[in-house]
Amino acid sequence: MTNKPKTPSLSIAVAVGENFAIGKNNQLLWHMPADLKFFKQTTSGHTIIMGRKTFDSVGRPLPNRRNIVITRNSSLKIEGVEVVNSLDEALEITKTEEKPVFIVGGAEIYRQALPKTETLYLTTIHQTFDADTFFPEIDRSEWEVVSAEPHKADEKNKYDYTFEVLKRK
Repeated sequence: MTNKPKTPSLSIAVAVGENFAIGKNNQLLWHMPADLKFFKQTTSGHTIIMGRKTFDSVGRPLPNRRNIVITRNSSLKIEGVEVVNSLDEALEITKTEEKPVFIVGGAEIYRQALPKTETLYLTTIHQTFDADTFFPEIDRSEWEVVSAEPHKADEKNKYDYTFEVLKRK
């Protein structure tokens, strides 16, 4: 085993459609309270890293989390948020953390982070969506399913969905 520099365990939290769709016009494609609750439970107390457009769509720092936003705008200041200019810079300032660090969007940040990710918290919304933003397709042979919880649509959640936790093999 090689001695690699200490880095926190990198995780991704994402909800995707069957076609790996994640957004359109910088907005989510669905309103799924169960997924929002899962996301909050999964990421609370952790550092979350996101791109600036994702932050803009959220509109505020998420509570009970260290919020890091990646942007090319080196003069951007956001109250309650640490602003960095690259994923590498975000990972550098989190390298001493004991808990997993979460990548929470958007598509370009997911694309950059996926090869470095150890754990994937994947919500699949069992529907195909018209989208302009997609999560990179994953090669399932590289991942082991740690848990999978299928759920049926209900009065609050319009679509069937599955929560999965995947660990890189």
